[in-house]
Amino acid sequence: MHILLINPNTTETITQRMGEIAVGLVAPATRITAVTGRFGARYVSSRASYAIAGHAALDAYAAHGGDADAVLLACFGDPGLMALKEIASQPVVGMAEASCLTASALGGRFAIVTGGARWHAMLEEFVRGLGLEARLAGIATVAPTGGEIAADPDRALGLLTDACIQCVDRYGADSVILAGAGLAGLAGRIADRVPVPLIDSLAASVGLAEGLARAATRKAHVGSFATTPTVDTVGLSPELTRLFDRPRRD
Repeated sequence: MHILLINPNTTETITQRMGEIAVGLVAPATRITAVTGRFGARYVSSRASYAIAGHAALDAYAAHGGDADAVLLACFGDPGLMALKEIASQPVVGMAEASCLTASALGGRFAIVTGGARWHAMLEEFVRGLGLEARLAGIATVAPTGGEIAADPDRALGLLTDACIQCVDRYGADSVILAGAGLAGLAGRIADRVPVPLIDSLAASVGLAEGLARAATRKAHVGSFATTPTVDTVGLSPELTRLFDRPRRD
């Protein structure tokens, strides 16, 4: 089994770290390939950088997705997720989508803790798009961005712990998602200080991606997630251009 992990942030060290963590989460026979977006922001932290990251995710899939059994979009907020689901021939899992579904499965209402103030409104919009706004207890952001947290995680642990506890005390959250590529692996370091289940966004998404790969469901040939129809394009990478040139199966 092969899972392609796409980090549309352009910080290679974060990609490498997520790849290493993912290898420890999957079955021994499952192979993880972790790739970084070729262009865009070092770390997505605004709507503009989010839009560019969606293109970068599609570009990375076009270059590396051919033999994957599932694709993991490893950037919380899932830039380009629905486009990837449409264009990919394999199941595609978003880090934020998987985390919110996992939290919902635990029961009650969930909260999200992440780095970067602008993510507050962006994540409210994202959860609303999933149809889970009634399950969202609240969102707490800390001042460092996810990229800054990844560069010095020890310095951020206290801030993240306090934010998680705040979500329980102030919002009544029944579970908390520690969200973001730059925060991958940190939930285990503070979970014993948070009085409700603490969900690591990478772990949640890796588990779902592996499960869908194992299920080996077929690609839709009709409907809104059928293969993208042939589209004339200009200026895309050769690999992405070829994906848009594929004939559609109806």
